Amino acid sequence: MTTSHQSTIEAALDSVLNPRTGTGMMASGMIADLDVAADGAATFTVLLRREDPATLVRQVRQALTAAGLPQPKIAVRDPEGPAPTTHAAPQSASAGVPAAPVPSEIPGLGRVIAISSGKGGVGKSTVAINVAVALAERGLRVGIMDADIYGPNLPRMAGVYEKPAVRDGLIQPLEAWGVKLMSIGFLVDRDAPAIWRGPIIMKVINQFLRDVAWGELDCFIVDMPPGTGDAQLSLVQSVLVSGAVIVTTPQEMSVGDALRGAKMFERVNVPMFGIVENMSGFLDPVTGMRHDLFGTGGGERLAEELDAELLGQVPLQGGMADAADRGRPIVIEAPTTAAAVMLREIADRIWAKASTVRQRMPVLEG
Repeated sequence: MTTSHQSTIEAALDSVLNPRTGTGMMASGMIADLDVAADGAATFTVLLRREDPATLVRQVRQALTAAGLPQPKIAVRDPEGPAPTTHAAPQSASAGVPAAPVPSEIPGLGRVIAISSGKGGVGKSTVAINVAVALAERGLRVGIMDADIYGPNLPRMAGVYEKPAVRDGLIQPLEAWGVKLMSIGFLVDRDAPAIWRGPIIMKVINQFLRDVAWGELDCFIVDMPPGTGDAQLSLVQSVLVSGAVIVTTPQEMSVGDALRGAKMFERVNVPMFGIVENMSGFLDPVTGMRHDLFGTGGGERLAEELDAELLGQVPLQGGMADAADRGRPIVIEAPTTAAAVMLREIADRIWAKASTVRQRMPVLEG
């Protein structure tokens, strides 16, 4: 390493203040295993306690790039937790990257599948609830967690609004269409704004994972908020995620946003199960003609760029939005429609991929 790079990196790290200690990251003892390459690329571990905001990791990265330094490789672990299991570095990591911590596997949750998107309004929650219901129809024991703390849609889409009971210290999940449900929307007033920062989001997600009586599940669907933020980082640090599904629309703008979301999962070494293109076209029920109202080929382009499978293209379906507003997923409301048939096929493809995941995947934030 060079002295100039070392001092620049340490100064940039110390410019990020930890609100818990009131001092910089270096002075707070939150940086370990710091290694600096000849070109100034830094590799280190952030020792992030549960009470520390997860946004510190993003602030650290921004501070280094603002100082004109290359993108760092950052591992994240809780210094008060168990020592991380040593794994070989992922293929995308360079030599010298420290072994990454492994999130715990929560007994009973089964395969954990994150359904995400780069932006809102693409139908991510619609895909999530329909996939969950379709898998339950196959005889699987399914739970779905609404991780969108700021804009929970699960209560409306499942048609369930009552508050869950608490027994023996555990929240009892609600149920609809054979699927167990949990959402912050069940616990707060419908019109109450969620003005919460990173640490609260982390605590809510951890509580939903560990303090809900999920029972024994085969499949655990997580409806992620759009974008890449505290909820995504909290999830992959808290539980072993079997794989991710990215929902997009044919529009190029949506594809660009979805690409950023997919890259986030790549960076934390969560397997990419594939891409779902929603609103891929409208089939006229009278003429049978297809009308591409939002363009074409977005899902295919994204899948090709990520070297991932295009799991399916869900067409626009008349009455689908109205059914969702009434708490009836399209696979229940109109099971023989093109959209419902495609969503069932997508669910089957997702489960086929989830069933093959065996190995523990290291989590590397970088």
